[in-house]
Amino acid sequence: MAEIIDGKALSKQMQAEMTEKVKTLQAQFGRSPGLAVIMVGDNPASAAYVRNKELACTKVGMRSYGKHFPATVTQAELTQVIDQLNTDPNVDGILIQLPLPQHLDAIALINQIDPNKDADGLHPYNLGKLMRGEVGLQSCTPAGVMQLLKSSDIKIEGSTAVVIGRSILVGKPIAMMLLEANATVIMAHSRSEDLKAIALNADILIVAVGKPQLITADMVKLGAAVIDVGINRITDYEGKSSLVGDVNFDSVKAIASYITPVPGGVGPMTVTMLLHNTIWSYCRQYGTKYN
Repeated sequence: MAEIIDGKALSKQMQAEMTEKVKTLQAQFGRSPGLAVIMVGDNPASAAYVRNKELACTKVGMRSYGKHFPATVTQAELTQVIDQLNTDPNVDGILIQLPLPQHLDAIALINQIDPNKDADGLHPYNLGKLMRGEVGLQSCTPAGVMQLLKSSDIKIEGSTAVVIGRSILVGKPIAMMLLEANATVIMAHSRSEDLKAIALNADILIVAVGKPQLITADMVKLGAAVIDVGINRITDYEGKSSLVGDVNFDSVKAIASYITPVPGGVGPMTVTMLLHNTIWSYCRQYGTKYN
């Protein structure tokens, strides 16, 4: 039976350490790190994510600069807001909550963010540094996955890691991080032929495709570590809804050596790494190191 990798517990531990670090930084430099979250519209899921991020900021002693706009906001207006945040000395991290309404160009807005304040690690400059194996701001969810693997002492170097999913948010950056950690990486996706045969190669299986319970026990090698990045809301025959991952948790946990639950696995780490990136940017501004 697999050992459950508890993302909530690791997130709590890391945020407690951040709280102490922020106290030290505030005493040393006279202000706390600041994160600005830009949200457009009233999407309930986005609103919940933003609320969690802002509460987490407050919890660790950071400043939160929420920028919430109606769905009718224009590209030019958001560009101006980002330019103002780029030059605000109290703001160390900037995040655009995705998805945005269709009339807005999310890529152009992300590219407008100062790369040194790119809290989500999605600016081409930071993705380029990741590709080159250089130190820089990294995408939050993949960075959280790496922390989960390390916290459980899962062997990465020399292991075969299969990444199912090729998004710029998770699949591509986590592949680069695993390569940098000396894993042998195989990338696949929902259109790969014979996905089962590919998945069975994995010592470490990371799934991020957004398809509920796609991975079943017969697709997992005995003793593999399984990291489920997916989060999907499904409704049963009685009309009750629940959250599930891209992995069939109940069947796979009998095969794997480690597994993350949904919810409570990768999700809490995404917010924690967002705070980490903001503090890292703050420290960089003052010429001091953070981890």
